[in-house]
Amino acid sequence: MNGCVALVEDDDSFRAALAERLTLAEFEVLSFPSAEVALKGLNADFDGVVVTDLRMPGMDGRQLAERLSALDPDLPVVLMTGHGDVADAVEAMKRGAYDFLTKPFASERLIETLGRALEKRALVLDNRRLGALAAETEDSIPLSGESSASASLRAAVRELAAAEVDVLIEGETGSGKEAVARAIHAAGRRRHRPFVAVSCAALPDEDAEARLMGQEASVGSGLLRRREGRIEQSHQGTLFLDEIDLAPRAVQLMLLRVLEEREVLPLGASEPRALDLRVLAAAKGDPADAVARGHLREDLFWRLNVVRLRVPPLRERREDVPLLFARFLARAAARLERPMPAVGDAVRRRLLDHDWPGNLRELSNYANEVALGLRPAAAPTAHDLGLADRVARYEAELIREALSAHAGDMKRVTEALRIPRKTLYDKMARLGIQPAEHRPGRR
Repeated sequence: MNGCVALVEDDDSFRAALAERLTLAEFEVLSFPSAEVALKGLNADFDGVVVTDLRMPGMDGRQLAERLSALDPDLPVVLMTGHGDVADAVEAMKRGAYDFLTKPFASERLIETLGRALEKRALVLDNRRLGALAAETEDSIPLSGESSASASLRAAVRELAAAEVDVLIEGETGSGKEAVARAIHAAGRRRHRPFVAVSCAALPDEDAEARLMGQEASVGSGLLRRREGRIEQSHQGTLFLDEIDLAPRAVQLMLLRVLEEREVLPLGASEPRALDLRVLAAAKGDPADAVARGHLREDLFWRLNVVRLRVPPLRERREDVPLLFARFLARAAARLERPMPAVGDAVRRRLLDHDWPGNLRELSNYANEVALGLRPAAAPTAHDLGLADRVARYEAELIREALSAHAGDMKRVTEALRIPRKTLYDKMARLGIQPAEHRPGRR
């Protein structure tokens, strides 16, 4: 397949004929009868090129090109135009269109133009992916991965970021609940405001109210300056209540009032202070079970349980383990100022066979041990490779190892690597791996 082409043409016969010609040239074709319909089917993640007629009823090709440029200025748009509309096509190119073809044109000319445009698009998207990878932070790593569980989690984060509702996040220890909360905050309208994390399990009984609600200055208390509480610090931002199910009962009652009234009454104050904040809370286990065991107030649970988001444990996203480990390892090596170690067989086996009950925290700790040389590893690799190349090399090594071990039997390879068949084929295509080379008689 040469790539994807979005074809926008109001003439049904011409659109069908051109789509057939492009399909014969091994392009994947998405056909749209109008610019309005095309806009509903395309977004900034579209990895192909748009071919559109210039003259169409309603929104024309030049307007479509401008709308697509606003969506993604690097999305190539090729215009098809008559002889009398060349000036309009040139003007559209000045505004960001990739190229134009004057009707009638030879299909070979269009195919050549599409090839160049798709090469440009692939380069742009590759650079974006590398840029995103270089910008990976400790908080973004837990959301990385190609498993369906990771994709669903990222989709939920995007949806919740745009919805101003309180969210109850549940997940096992070390699964990345705070990272998910930070991702929701960072993708929402409050991202430029404070993100205040409160560890409810660590709040001392005797000083919890002052820490959370704040305290007014007074001679009697000996406090000479007003003390702003953690809750008030999150004004206009996000308050993250970690391990809410482990908070003392008195603290839970205080938090319930804050959630209901959206205001705080600092110690020594005569009037409450109104707050504008979003609340994200995390429970160590199943919050409903915490209610049943008497650890979490039922009224607080229902107040928080506007939307509940479950963070999957690592054992439910096993196919992500090698990639996550590679990123943790690269981060650890950079922090410790050590060369990136190659990964030996013992480490690989542990990555694939271990259940990781401590989840991402345990995997990160293991990466630190490998980076420090406390776990067996092979000789260091070349240090001039970037992170993306190292991750790709590591994935390729694991796949080739599995192919050799199972003589190219793809069913057994997918079972051994514990990833979907389509995911494996996509990775092999990207990495240039041919399963036939690992079958008997091909070595």
